Amino acid sequence: MQTLPKSRLLRFVEEAFQLAQRAVARYFSKFSKQRYTLHQHIVLLCLKVRKDTTYRTLLDELIEMLRIRSAINLTELPAPSTLCKAFGRLDMAVWRVVLNLSVSLLPTNGVTGIDASGFDRSHVSQHYTKRTELTIQQLKVTLLVDTKLNAVFDLHVTTTRKHDTRLRRP
Repeated sequence: MQTLPKSRLLRFVEEAFQLAQRAVARYFSKFSKQRYTLHQHIVLLCLKVRKDTTYRTLLDELIEMLRIRSAINLTELPAPSTLCKAFGRLDMAVWRVVLNLSVSLLPTNGVTGIDASGFDRSHVSQHYTKRTELTIQQLKVTLLVDTKLNAVFDLHVTTTRKHDTRLRRP
């Protein structure tokens, strides 16, 4: 029997799965139901972003993607709400680790650039900010980018006016 060549999507899933295994523990907590691993959640969330789709559509398409599911040892599909909750539980630090690990796969030139942009939050709900006692007025997003590939090495989001040179990678 002849084996089929791997699609780019399958290679993406396999690499994301390996990165997730290096980045996080198998389960979120020792008390979790252990039905799905954090690795599987991360890959499914990355796949959702890659395909630019909704949770429901992604899970509907995965019904027909046997090779993708077997690459991440996914025997049954989670509910859309399970993936949404998993995204909410994953800390920004986890995504930064996955980002940093993924950069190691690229042929970068070692020359980086840093840039930041500010975002005004004037359209935020006044009721919500009063109720939660938040006083956030602006967000500042700083990116560290490779100059050869334009690959993002790291990002930092802050609500303070920290100078770009004061930011450090974890």
